Amino acid sequence: MGIYITGIGMITALGRGWRQTAKALRSNQTGIGPLTLFSPTASLPVGEIKQEFKDSKLPRTHQIARAATEDALNDCGGKIPDAVIIGVTTGGMPGTETQLKSKIKDPQSYRYHAAGSVAEYIAGLCQCSGPVFTVSTACSSGAAAVALGIGLLKTGLAGSVIAGGADALCRMTYYGFNALQLLSPTGAKPFEQDRDGMSLSEGAAMLFFESAPMVPQNAKAEMLGFGLSCDAYHAAAPHPEGLGAHHAMENAMQASGLEPGEIDYINLHGTGTISNDAAEAKAINSMFSGSPPPLSSTKGALGHSLAAAGAIELAISAGIISEGLVPANYGTRAPDPELGIHPQAEPETRSIRTVISNSFGFGGNNAALALGRPGDRAEDSDLNPLPMAVMGNSCITGLGKTAAATKAFMRADTCKGMLALSEISSDLPPRAVRRLKRLPRLALCLASDALKSAEIDSAPSAVFFSTGWGALTETNDFLTRLFENQERFSSPMDFVGSVHNAPAGEIAMMFGATGPNITMTGGDYSFEQALISASVLGDSTGNPFLVIGADECHQRLSPLFDLSVSETGIHVDGGGGLCLKKSETGLLVTPVFYSPADTKGNTIKSLIKRLGGPDAVKSRFGALFAGIPAHCRRTGEKQVEMFQNITGCSAPIIDYRKYTGEFASASAAAVSLAAACVQQNRIPPQPGQKQSGSLDPGGVLVLGTGKYLTAIEVFWK
Repeated sequence: MGIYITGIGMITALGRGWRQTAKALRSNQTGIGPLTLFSPTASLPVGEIKQEFKDSKLPRTHQIARAATEDALNDCGGKIPDAVIIGVTTGGMPGTETQLKSKIKDPQSYRYHAAGSVAEYIAGLCQCSGPVFTVSTACSSGAAAVALGIGLLKTGLAGSVIAGGADALCRMTYYGFNALQLLSPTGAKPFEQDRDGMSLSEGAAMLFFESAPMVPQNAKAEMLGFGLSCDAYHAAAPHPEGLGAHHAMENAMQASGLEPGEIDYINLHGTGTISNDAAEAKAINSMFSGSPPPLSSTKGALGHSLAAAGAIELAISAGIISEGLVPANYGTRAPDPELGIHPQAEPETRSIRTVISNSFGFGGNNAALALGRPGDRAEDSDLNPLPMAVMGNSCITGLGKTAAATKAFMRADTCKGMLALSEISSDLPPRAVRRLKRLPRLALCLASDALKSAEIDSAPSAVFFSTGWGALTETNDFLTRLFENQERFSSPMDFVGSVHNAPAGEIAMMFGATGPNITMTGGDYSFEQALISASVLGDSTGNPFLVIGADECHQRLSPLFDLSVSETGIHVDGGGGLCLKKSETGLLVTPVFYSPADTKGNTIKSLIKRLGGPDAVKSRFGALFAGIPAHCRRTGEKQVEMFQNITGCSAPIIDYRKYTGEFASASAAAVSLAAACVQQNRIPPQPGQKQSGSLDPGGVLVLGTGKYLTAIEVFWK
């Protein structure tokens, strides 16, 4: 089976669609110009989209994503995808900033704030009835989203996927990158001798991918493989030798069955900053023995659109294969001789059969995508979605860490609350966490305890992290300081810490994890997304990897963003962690279902069918852990009741949020507690009982309800 791009939609500062983009690239034009969306104190050139959008009620990121999606769907003939996967960092932040500055306190005004709300909105537009995922790995998000989409197709979990990235300009990123002194005052000049920074921009690209035994008639390009890696070096700077970038490209070519000499063109990440360009150049020279093929970065022409960049550059790469256009490295007149590479000086037409497209981001997140002409694939290698076995687990609740939380849960005592920061950090190296705020400390504690539980001394092969809302303390502190001084100064440390994948980067650095480093964010279903991503992208050779879910409660922002917190008014946070390995036997944790819920019960019937039918449910699960968020409690309770009625399952129902409290990653803690129940073969006492009961049969089904229906099996095999 091959994986083909059959639909492309894109919108950037150069225009909308491939035709406008190709025309600008052939003419060596730029879309970089003055910022008009808001009034910065020091105006630096950006790549701003000039098109006006119809729905002013939607945040700008959603509008941009919609434009690209509509074009991709039209291009592929209006097909409905099996899954939607979007890389996003800003989400509804352009609107959120204005609302917070105006001190608006109505939670409904922030309903589009979440990064995951973009994918949910697009899924509705696509009429997608399958999984909806949001990847947030900073500037590699769009490419990582595509990699996950390829993974779903290669494992047979989907037959078609629409994947890409979208980000809009906002104060958070503009002032944040400016505080890091990474923005060019004149415009990005990637790999130029006197380069002085990047040009921030906005944009979106959505691509429709299909798995097929034969080349589809409208195929633009074929995906040959991907490579993911992590530097595990620094929160914001790349490894100086480009080791992670090298590994990403190497992995992409190995997956494709290609040798370096078979690559015809490299679409460079090429931001125009001193360190990024130097690291990528070293990786290129190492990978291609100092003789790389034609290469260029398009960021000098259209700017750096963050989460959207990798998807936009993949779309451009597909167009390059179709039309033989090699774009120039805009803005570079005198390449830096110390870098040892010579980017394309002028646009050129030549035959291009294979392309590598690079994307690198904060936290050392690296992604490389390999694509070629349809039908030219060198090797067909499907992924093996083996089950995942628990080697160790951890959780944090308001009552304490794993042992204390599990003991209280087994007594049916409440675990609600917020654990003191000093207790969260008690077993972490003081020097490593002294500048870290609440969310990264939660994540590091969960990772450390999961590895200790597994008795693992070696580095985990990968990190899969999930968070519903990201680092709220850093976000609040950054914006508060910015608004207090009339948008003149901001904190570079808070900006770096505010990105959703910052905790995953800290985990990688502390434990030396140089494999895939993926952060998923989807509100109450974030951990389920991470677990599915791990099942697809996790190491299949038996090496352990981490799956962590955590969310912090912030007194000001949590009631605005999380409707369940707003409804209960109780401040609670925590999370859960698993150290897993691919295995057919052991204590298995298997994500089996993820789909938008309908009102007629058809999704519940599909879930039961996926589980093997009513008899299989009754014979396998001795308890049902039900995740029912407070803001959709009536809906969730009805869904659980319908599940019971259809299956005839009389197993005890454990409404776990009544124990853990309301926070987005509560399901991560629930899966860790479910693993403890299966290991100990007992469950908390039910109403009217004083003692814990036995788990018979010996499996637990963790069911997510509300807007989506999800299911995770925890059982021995």
